[in-house]
Amino acid sequence: MKRIIFMVLMNLWYVPYGMFWLCRMAAHPERYTEQQKFGHLKKIDNRAIAGGRVTIEGHGMEKLPEKNGFIMYPNHQGMFDVLAILKVMERPFSVVFKKELSNIFFVKQVIACFGALAIDREDPRQGMKIILQMAEEVKQGRNYLIFAEGTRSKNGNKLQDFKGGSFKAATKAKCPIVPVALIDSYKAFDTSSIARQKVQVHFLEPILYEEYQKMKTTEIAAMVKARIEAKIAECENARQEA
Repeated sequence: MKRIIFMVLMNLWYVPYGMFWLCRMAAHPERYTEQQKFGHLKKIDNRAIAGGRVTIEGHGMEKLPEKNGFIMYPNHQGMFDVLAILKVMERPFSVVFKKELSNIFFVKQVIACFGALAIDREDPRQGMKIILQMAEEVKQGRNYLIFAEGTRSKNGNKLQDFKGGSFKAATKAKCPIVPVALIDSYKAFDTSSIARQKVQVHFLEPILYEEYQKMKTTEIAAMVKARIEAKIAECENARQEA
């Protein structure tokens, strides 16, 4: 919370302008292109990250599929995760978020500009509808981000189990799966410090449909988790040796 307040204070002159356009775009999203909405979100994100004394290191952006219509599956460390990925992504993407965030001011405007989908974790039937809707949009060329852990890890860079259900969207869309390893993202918002922090975002080699089409979704989930864990372990070992 301290860092969020610091972000606002450091951008006090920009807040009215940024909020005006965010609210306008959220109220009438059909009037703006996806690139225009995404561009405004990136402006807000860039200013917030700079003001919050956080540096984002992006790696592997060149590995992203050339064609749109893919799903990113990052590990989930906290509220800062989407901001970190947004910082280094140049192509529009949308997100699947928990329904509880739908009515929080500012968050709901951001959600509207993302064209995001709200999932009710207590309602499996509604959750499956959202997964199928996401799959249809991915088929049409939209990119998505979904947290397969379902909820954030409270153990820093250690992962929880990835849920197979979230990978049904990929199997239905027959799209590339992009594992994303987030390192130290939790330090931005989930600690009380406002000291400078560095967050790493690693896009790993995409997994094409041909590679996972015969696998169960639980097996896909385990494979993606293992690849993210391996990248995090590699980076932590390198950090210890430096």
